[in-house]
Amino acid sequence: MEQNTGNHEVKDTSSKAVASLVLGLVGLLGWIIPIIGLPIQIIGIVMGAKGLSSQKRALGIAGIILSIIGLILSIINAILGAILAASGNHEIVNQLLK
Repeated sequence: MEQNTGNHEVKDTSSKAVASLVLGLVGLLGWIIPIIGLPIQIIGIVMGAKGLSSQKRALGIAGIILSIIGLILSIINAILGAILAASGNHEIVNQLLK
């Protein structure tokens, strides 16, 4: 939503702060599957950064924090999955290769 305040327009970025919070919450579930979690977390961080200048700054900050936590969990999960698959100890990969 844009507001006209005299000579210049001020953009309301509250929706980006809310979107960041929602993506952060969804991403906390998405970290289980890194290929889904990583893009959600990155978009959540970007939306939160853009929403910091809005009236709902606290939601933007909360979204950034949740997205960073989810991003760290996604990266750890991806690394552990790659290590297990490379060492031959990953049950799902072993069943697929049989």
